[in-house]
Amino acid sequence: MEYIRENVVVNYPRNVVDDMMDRAVMLIVDDVEINRAILSQFFQNEYEILEAPNGKEALDILETRNVDIILLDLIMPVMGGMELLAVLHKHPRFQDIPVVVTTSQGLLNSEIQALENGAADFITKPYNPIVVQCRVRNVMARQENEWRKERQRLQAEKISAMQTLIETDQLTGLYNHHTMLAKTAEMIQENRATQYCIVYLDISCFKVINELFNMETGDMILKTAAAYFKTVVGNRGLAARLSADHFALCMPENALDMELVIQGLDAVMRSLAVYRSIMFYAGVFTVDNVYLTVNKMLDRAHMAMNTVKGNYNRRFAYYDEQLRTALMEEQMLVRDMEGALDNNNFCIFLQPIYDSATNKIKSAEALIRWNHPQRGMISPGVFIPVFEKNGFVTRLDRFAWESACRFLSRQRDNGLDVVPVSVNVSRVNMYDHNFVDYMTSLLAKYDLEPWMLRIEMTETAYVDNPTQMVKILRRLKNAGLTVLMDDFGSGYSSLNMLKNIAMDILKLDMKFVQDIETSPRAATIMKSIVNMAHDLGMDVIAEGVETEPQVSFLRDIGCRLIQGYYYARPIAADEFMDKLMAE
Repeated sequence: MEYIRENVVVNYPRNVVDDMMDRAVMLIVDDVEINRAILSQFFQNEYEILEAPNGKEALDILETRNVDIILLDLIMPVMGGMELLAVLHKHPRFQDIPVVVTTSQGLLNSEIQALENGAADFITKPYNPIVVQCRVRNVMARQENEWRKERQRLQAEKISAMQTLIETDQLTGLYNHHTMLAKTAEMIQENRATQYCIVYLDISCFKVINELFNMETGDMILKTAAAYFKTVVGNRGLAARLSADHFALCMPENALDMELVIQGLDAVMRSLAVYRSIMFYAGVFTVDNVYLTVNKMLDRAHMAMNTVKGNYNRRFAYYDEQLRTALMEEQMLVRDMEGALDNNNFCIFLQPIYDSATNKIKSAEALIRWNHPQRGMISPGVFIPVFEKNGFVTRLDRFAWESACRFLSRQRDNGLDVVPVSVNVSRVNMYDHNFVDYMTSLLAKYDLEPWMLRIEMTETAYVDNPTQMVKILRRLKNAGLTVLMDDFGSGYSSLNMLKNIAMDILKLDMKFVQDIETSPRAATIMKSIVNMAHDLGMDVIAEGVETEPQVSFLRDIGCRLIQGYYYARPIAADEFMDKLMAE
């Protein structure tokens, strides 16, 4: 391979060239060729040597080559050493290259001036090879040490940036859930003399805000809230975004004033000028046991928040003895649930649905009950929310579905005209890809026709995941099953839902029924819904009906299917069978 040196073409073997490419590069700048030759001789085994007769040519080389050290004579034509030092000192690419100046003996002032202008060291003529090599090595060692420090600094910055990325929520800059757990535990354990509070906060109907506006507006709300929470905790505590619109704070009890926190939060939210009331609710757990996990502390604060969520008069609540009792109740339910299923302590009750024109049973709804050996009958309103939270509801649902199929099979075996039975499907089961297949397998197992088993889904399941709901509904309809929308009118998206999915039957939220005797507006809305459902080809069931005036009104507006205490309470399967046989 050819290299040009002083206008002479030099041919180096390829292995020598490769070795040169791996070595550090030294630029020797001196107008006297013999001086360059002497210095090259000292360093040719350690460095790749480049040469220039003046400062201007040295700059030309620096523009095209990376140089590790410069040996610079001070007195040269065209551009002298001092002038070149000044240029190197100001140039961002060249200012970190170490420069060793070469001077004649007795030029102390020149040496001092060169050092003041940025030179790393100096060597004097005539050259002593040992002294020259030692000084250059010392300079390079110092430079290597600086490079090593810089690498360490950059590496530390990268580690810090990565740690920040891992620890923080990317949208708000607050700690994320995982980091909150670790940092809070550490802070509480290290400051045991301080009484801390855990605060759990979220926004009422945040999904509605995202639907009515857009994700950018939702993000703006979250970031604004996060900035406020940072100010609230300051350096006394921690703030985190746990997920979605859920936030958590950990603060000393004596620094926490929840009234002021909520008032300040409301003021900040109003400043956004979003055309909707943005309301935060909060629960507070005062840490009375430092050995509790932070997750459990958050759970207790969350429980407290749930007691006030949706209440316009109370925006925060503290975890207290009443909630503690509820937690103990929940733990008891969880402890006994497996055994109850294995020992057949669960059963279904059936509530008949009547045709008010004929006073005949048209169908029934299967409702799960828990007959506890020590506590007697436990209401589903007590245990279903617990089982929805821990996932056990999926198994309980399947038990109820199969019990309903077994009851349908008994009707047929007793020679009765089969009365359809509807079963409830929890939101958790909506995410089970095998849900529809399981339903059809039950029909096959008990040799039932699809119309006999009806599926009740809640409006809130649609709100949680409209896409999944539409997919499931399509598969159920393709399987020939009848689908009911339970609690219609309890959510904000009822009409939008009817536009997107085709139900067979609407079950009106009982709140409508309870209000029709006292509220003309409720009666008008009820009538409109019934007419609209019939226009869309759907039947309507009114549930929660308890009085004769309610039945009369519903019959007058064309809603004949009635479910409620006026006709019958939920009853055991055997009792319901006797009632069917008596008809």
